[in-house]
Amino acid sequence: MIDLNKLDTRFESYFETLENEHLFDKTLRLDKTLSSGILTGVEALGLITENKTSPISELTDKNGQKMKVIMLGSNSYLNLSANQQVVDSAAKALEKFGLGTGAVSNYAGITRLHKELERKIAEFYNTEDAILYPSGYGANIGIISALCSKNDVIICDSANHASIMDGARLSGAEIKIYPHRNMKYLEKILNEIPESKKGRLLITDGVFSMDGDMAPLDEIYELSKKYGCAVMVDDAHGVGITGKTGRGTAEHYNLLGKIDLNAGMLSKTPGGLGGYCAGKREVVQFLRLYSRTYFFSTSLPPAIVAGLNTVFDLMLKDEAGRSELMEKVSYFKDSLTKAGFNIGHSQSAIIPLMVCNEDILFKMHKHLLKSGIYTNIVTYPAVRRKECRLRICVMKDLEYSDIDKAVEIITETGKKFGLID
Repeated sequence: MIDLNKLDTRFESYFETLENEHLFDKTLRLDKTLSSGILTGVEALGLITENKTSPISELTDKNGQKMKVIMLGSNSYLNLSANQQVVDSAAKALEKFGLGTGAVSNYAGITRLHKELERKIAEFYNTEDAILYPSGYGANIGIISALCSKNDVIICDSANHASIMDGARLSGAEIKIYPHRNMKYLEKILNEIPESKKGRLLITDGVFSMDGDMAPLDEIYELSKKYGCAVMVDDAHGVGITGKTGRGTAEHYNLLGKIDLNAGMLSKTPGGLGGYCAGKREVVQFLRLYSRTYFFSTSLPPAIVAGLNTVFDLMLKDEAGRSELMEKVSYFKDSLTKAGFNIGHSQSAIIPLMVCNEDILFKMHKHLLKSGIYTNIVTYPAVRRKECRLRICVMKDLEYSDIDKAVEIITETGKKFGLID
């Protein structure tokens, strides 16, 4: 019998091969822990979805058991992946161009659809040009590692997405981290950078994926001008959502066309796949030649690109349903707050339901799933353990009755495990 007290459930315990271990021994150690029955927070990872992205989803667990849930874990906030206009555009392109391009973008992997989407993204951000990447993660890796090198300095918010941090490390540049949204500390860092170090890139998420709050981009922009930094904003969770017409964090702060590098993912609000960067023509030209995740990756499938062209048509006209979504977000937030939950300071479609105790978190998440509520479980390494939470993502097509039911079940669960009274 396995002694559960001797099992190590810490995520970081399996990063490295221990002394005198063979390469795969750590995989056996992890397997023993995951097979023990002890809750580790990964029980609901790897579920299979049986239908298109929808507020009511059918999932199949690892044991083959099917369940119907209220989906509160999808980044398709506007349900554009299932929008009929978008699906029809993709279907037509699939018939004309087939499944994939069979080539990288710089060779024969570009269709007129790809160039059309780049033009629309550039227009969306009021910039000169844009470049498409096959993945959002690869976009940040490629942009940062191409533009920065050992002679440069990268300055990051501590809550930036992992892809930004990984791109910064890969670049070989000096990396400076400031506490989340702390502008006084940011200025302290900038003030201490030697005058001789002119290559400076200040990077921030627009909307932060774990907290749903926004970067103080107005202050960041002013500091960038004062200290001679280029600015990169990853608006993966802001595109289509924030700003008075949904053009993101820069629009929210009246900075459209003023941000040097506008990066984002096409897999969240846009509902497709890939990433992008919009900026000056010569910068985008440089990325096409020096960004390895672009140069050495097969281009996006034309059907995906065609659907995304329709997505940006809707978003450019602000006809994608942003206002309806945000009304439901407000209703959901108000309901959770009245129930007694701490939901942080979200300014987006992401609602962090703070638990701050891993044992309670694991039990709540398991109970909610059995009760028909799917949420994202978030703990280390995504956040510190003492800041663990359930992340709720609101979708436009959620009915108010679904929200009421979800809040009722979440409230009962919170009381059951002592999170609220």
